[in-house]
Amino acid sequence: MNTGNRRRLLAAGAAGAVLVGTVALQAPSQAEPGDSTDVRVTVDIEEITEPGVLAMSIAGNSVALSEDGSTLLVRQFVGSLPTVTVTDTRTPEEVPDNAAWAVLGSATDFVGGAGQAPISAGHLGWKPRLIDGGDTGLVTEGEEVVTVLDEPTQPGNNVGLVDQELLVSTFDSEAVTGDAYSVDADLYLRTPADVAAGSYTSTLTLSLFE
Repeated sequence: MNTGNRRRLLAAGAAGAVLVGTVALQAPSQAEPGDSTDVRVTVDIEEITEPGVLAMSIAGNSVALSEDGSTLLVRQFVGSLPTVTVTDTRTPEEVPDNAAWAVLGSATDFVGGAGQAPISAGHLGWKPRLIDGGDTGLVTEGEEVVTVLDEPTQPGNNVGLVDQELLVSTFDSEAVTGDAYSVDADLYLRTPADVAAGSYTSTLTLSLFE
């Protein structure tokens, strides 16, 4: 072996020795029998951030209508819709672009408890009333919907609560986040004077859409 090769091999061996020495310095600590050693454990826990929600709640689940304002031709039964509250805890960034929300309502026919002929939901009307619409002016109540026995107060609104009718809405969801809005409505059932006596039941369904 010539002198140049011998020098290169010695240099490589020296480098290897240095490398082995470095590994030895990083080896795990050892304890003699009966001794102990500690390991420090750390963790960073971030605060949970839950996304906001758009939700609806209703202050009650029943309404009893009572007779008031009847005439010789029409019997009228009135009551109030329990307060409906729409709460939006989202941030504006969580709202889809150009989103709008609305609460709609529709009723089933009134079914008699003793086999009476049903009373169509077209005989049930309402007049929404905004209780708290916030400060933006962007949350508004729906128009009055009168019954099939009434002359329309708005074009074509004498249909009763047969289809989904507007209770409250906004056209700009993003602008009204972080607040709660409440509304109720005057309810009235108007029937012919010769309606059969007895108990009747209907279901008024309220739905929140966005």
